[in-house]
Amino acid sequence: MIIGGQYSFNNGLEVVTEKYPHLLAEIIQIIAAVNAEELKVKESKERGSAGKLFYYPPALNKAFRFEFQNRGWANRRVASEYSRQHYTAEYQRGVDVKGAFRDMDFVKEKLGVEVQFGKYSFMVYNVAAKMTIFKNKGIIDAGVEIVPLKQLVSEMSSGVSYFEQFAWDLEQRGVSNIDVPVLILGIDTAYTHQQPNPPLSTPANPAQDTIGGNTTNVDVPALNDNLKPENLHDA
Repeated sequence: MIIGGQYSFNNGLEVVTEKYPHLLAEIIQIIAAVNAEELKVKESKERGSAGKLFYYPPALNKAFRFEFQNRGWANRRVASEYSRQHYTAEYQRGVDVKGAFRDMDFVKEKLGVEVQFGKYSFMVYNVAAKMTIFKNKGIIDAGVEIVPLKQLVSEMSSGVSYFEQFAWDLEQRGVSNIDVPVLILGIDTAYTHQQPNPPLSTPANPAQDTIGGNTTNVDVPALNDNLKPENLHDA
């Protein structure tokens, strides 16, 4: 797979390339190692596309998990102890929740990575809540979120959100003083439909996202020179 978009949330690109260039190099290698064409195995049963094969999100997640774990990245969990003190005095139906936890897909050193092929709400939660929680727990100090680009989503099962929408909303939301620096990477299977894949430094074209019936231009910046493999080395 390839990186076709990047969004630097709260200076995520600058922080990750400065503090973890070697880990970013691994992430780029992992993305390139995943052969999505082998994972186009979900047969559609929807009207208009019945019988067509789509990329299967669980299979993509499994492939990324294999590549990350093979390079020493580990899933991290924190226990979630839910307080009963927020119930009203009249409410008597509260129960103790045992075994609850929050987890981050992959952590190495203090860089956290989430791979998300799910619904839009999960993408926002990862960046706006989960990464802040894990920072407060002292587990990470920066993050990378890997999400599909719109073109890839058009060849996946319904309900999957995409990079262009995510980047637009984060840009409109702005940054809070509790936010973690996060580099968001949009991935696809190829740069174009007709031409061989160019190097990572090739600029991407502006993307379009339809939100609420309106077409909005979303600037997807050219991949920074810092993301070139030859510029990623141990600090």
